[in-house]
Amino acid sequence: MAHYDVAQYDLAIIGSGSGNSLITPFWDDKKVAIIDAGTFGGTCLNVGCIPTKMFAYPAQLAASAAQARELGVNLVHEGSDWVAIRDRIFGRIDAISEGGRHYRADELENVDLYQEHVTITADHRLLTDSGTTIDAAKIVIAAGSRAVLPQVPGIELPGIHTSDTIMRLEALPERLVVVGGGYVASEFAAVFSSFGSKVTQVNRSGALLREQDADISAAFTDAAAGRWNVELEAKLVRIEEHDGHLRLHFARAEGELVLDADTVLVAVGRRPNTDTLGVAALGLDLRPNGALCVDGYQRVTRGGEPVEGMFALGDVANVDQLKHVANREARVVVHNLENPGAMRSMDRSAVPAAVFSNPQVAAVGLTEAQAVQAHGANDVATAIQPFGSTAYGWAMEDTEGIVKLVAHRGTRRLLGAHIMGHEAALLVQPLIQAMVTDLDLVEMARGQFWIHPALSEVVENALLSLGLESRPGDPL
Repeated sequence: MAHYDVAQYDLAIIGSGSGNSLITPFWDDKKVAIIDAGTFGGTCLNVGCIPTKMFAYPAQLAASAAQARELGVNLVHEGSDWVAIRDRIFGRIDAISEGGRHYRADELENVDLYQEHVTITADHRLLTDSGTTIDAAKIVIAAGSRAVLPQVPGIELPGIHTSDTIMRLEALPERLVVVGGGYVASEFAAVFSSFGSKVTQVNRSGALLREQDADISAAFTDAAAGRWNVELEAKLVRIEEHDGHLRLHFARAEGELVLDADTVLVAVGRRPNTDTLGVAALGLDLRPNGALCVDGYQRVTRGGEPVEGMFALGDVANVDQLKHVANREARVVVHNLENPGAMRSMDRSAVPAAVFSNPQVAAVGLTEAQAVQAHGANDVATAIQPFGSTAYGWAMEDTEGIVKLVAHRGTRRLLGAHIMGHEAALLVQPLIQAMVTDLDLVEMARGQFWIHPALSEVVENALLSLGLESRPGDPL
C-alpha cells in the first residue's frame, strides 16, 4: 500500500471491530481507509466476548462434576489442559483476525488498511503516527475501549494482567487474585476456579455485580462465595514482589487484607479510547466517562448539534459496551451513510446483557429500584420465582436460580427482567421480545403453551406470580 503526504478517501473508519462491517458493496467504486493500531477485528473477536465465552463453556463442563455428585452421578474433574484449551480457542480466533486483515489489506483494491495510531486533527482530516494525512468525506469513529488499571504502586509488575492478556497465559495459575466485581471479573473468576485455580475475587464495594438488580446482585454474591473465595469492601492499595510471587495489600474498615498470588487479573472497568484520538481539541461533545456523544442517527455532536459527515459507534460512543449494541449501531450507520436523505434512528429500547459466570446472569430493562423511581412504588409489581419451584428445577436440585420480574400494574407491561441460574441468557430472550413487542403479560403467561416440564416454566410461573389484575376476555 502506497502512502502519500495527503491521501483522499470517501470514507475513513477508525477501528476494525464492528466498524469493519461498514464496508458494503456500496463502496466498491469508492476509496475507503481503515485505521487500527491494534489487532484486526477489535475487542469482541480478539480479547472480548468470543474467546471469553469459548473459555466459559469448557469451564462449565469442568464445574458440572460437582453438581453431578449431588445428583448421585460420580463424575470426577481430573484437571484441565489449559494449553490445549487456550490453543484451540486462539487457533481459531487468530486465524479469523489474520484472514480479515489480509482481506482488507491485500484483496480489496478500494480499501487501504493503516495499522497505526491516528489523531483526528479536523472534522474531515486524520493524521497517522507515520505522518500520512488522511482526508475523508465521511469519518466513522469505532475505536473501542481499553481496560483501566488503578494507579497503585506495583501495578506494572510482571504477572499482573487485564482481560487483554489473561487468556494467553502459558500455564494455569495455582493462585489467582481477581480485582473487581463486575461482569469481566466475575466471568474470569468462574473460569479459572472451574479449571482448578485457587481464586480469590476482591471487590471494592459490598457486593458483586452491583449494576444488576439488588436481589440478583445479592444472590450472585452468595453463589459466587460458595464456589471461590470472595472478599468485599476492600480497596487495592499496592502490589509487591515477595518470595517469587505477588503480594497484594488491600485496605478495608476492619484492617488490612493481604493476599499472595501467582497471577493477578485486574478487571475494574474499561475506558473509551476517545482520549487517544484528539477529539477534545475539536470540541466534540463527551459523556462523563469520556465516550463520544451521538445523536439518534449515530452522528457525532458538537454543542449538541451533529457534525457533518462524522459518525461514531461501539464502546467509544455508547454506555452499554455490548457487541450486540455495537452491531446494531453499525447497521444504522451503514444505512445513514448510504442514504443521507432518508436516515434512520437507533432504537435503544430493551437492551439486554448477560454475565457468563457461574451461575449465569441475564437482564433487560429496569431494576426494581429504577422502576419505583420512574413509576412510583404503587404502580410497580414484582415477583421472584425460584428455579427450584419447577419440575426441571427439581431435576437439577436447584437451590439458587431465580427469575425476578418487574412490571407496571396498570398497563400490565414488563419493565424489567432479571435472571440468575442455568442458561439465564436463553431464558431471558422471550422476555426481551415481550418488551420490544409491548406484550401484555397476562396474555404472555396464559395466551400460549409453555412446554412442561421445561425450565422455561419458571418464566411462566414468575409472570403469574406478579398478581396482575385480571380483565374480561383474558385467556384462561
